[in-house]
Amino acid sequence: MAHPYPIREIARQAGLSQATVDRVLNGRGGVRESTVREVRQAIDDLDRQRTQVRIGGRTFMVDIVMQTPDRFSAAVRDALEAELPSLHPAVVRSRFHFRQTGPVAELIRALDKIARRGTQGVILKAPDLPEVTAAVGRLVAMGIPVVTLVTDLPGSARLAYVGIDNRAAGATAAYLVRQWLGDRPGSVLTTVSRGFFRGEEEREMGFRGALRDAAPARRLVEVTGSDGLDATQRELVLAALEQDPEINAVYSIGGGNAATVEAFDALGRDLHVFVAHDLDHDNLRLLGEGRLSAVLHHDLRQDMRRACQTIMRAHHALPDEGPFLPSAIQVVTPYNMPPGATAMPFTG
Repeated sequence: MAHPYPIREIARQAGLSQATVDRVLNGRGGVRESTVREVRQAIDDLDRQRTQVRIGGRTFMVDIVMQTPDRFSAAVRDALEAELPSLHPAVVRSRFHFRQTGPVAELIRALDKIARRGTQGVILKAPDLPEVTAAVGRLVAMGIPVVTLVTDLPGSARLAYVGIDNRAAGATAAYLVRQWLGDRPGSVLTTVSRGFFRGEEEREMGFRGALRDAAPARRLVEVTGSDGLDATQRELVLAALEQDPEINAVYSIGGGNAATVEAFDALGRDLHVFVAHDLDHDNLRLLGEGRLSAVLHHDLRQDMRRACQTIMRAHHALPDEGPFLPSAIQVVTPYNMPPGATAMPFTG
């Protein structure tokens, strides 16, 4: 009766004493056939539940490193903490390293400090720069798996990317803008937080390509460099609106959407279509007020769960799975909010 399990584990599974299980396993006799079957059944059950046995009682320390506005880092923290019970019987402890902006050297120092201190894994949202790629390489060389979130570092040694197909998301936004604008004249503003993020670059390329195919005469105007922060975003959008009086639609790739709305209001300009990403607190409010036409949403809780499970697999605590598929993209309006999301009903 070969098996890889401690006697106490089999006894617990079978509901028998360790002495009884020991007698069965070693063929000492003096036990009923039904008891032997119970021990065999317990071993079969443990085989099927081997994954849970492997991770039972294990603790994984995971570092989440992100350069992103506070509204998105708060959403990530909430999503991870909401998913922690689903990762049981493993225990996942997390350390958060969030920054809204700053020199890349500070981000590199944070990653190198994590490497020196040690961790079971890193979940990373960072700009696609050679220095970041090199820092990821140093982490991986020390046996620390790195999972990129939302925006990828495809040239790095990262283990996996978790998030949406950003190019497809951009094309989806172009489809929505084209449908809602119809034949109405006007220019479309695209807002990018910073050009070094691969995910934003892919969204912009998907949007530009799809809109060019569908409406080649439609003018596109881009603003970038706000880091998704409201104060900077407002000034950039104001300048773009003053320069182009035909702008009446927005595709927000990098956030700062409340500031974008404020800029339109400050100049008394109409905003006919506004498509954005992520159901953070600002976007929930704007969606409920009818200031956003739609939000391209993905299940951030599912993404955080998958990121943690990927790190567990790197430590052989979970079985390997097939190729990663991108997270599903959901077009959210005020009338189809996901469970748990709340917004004021739009009656316009």
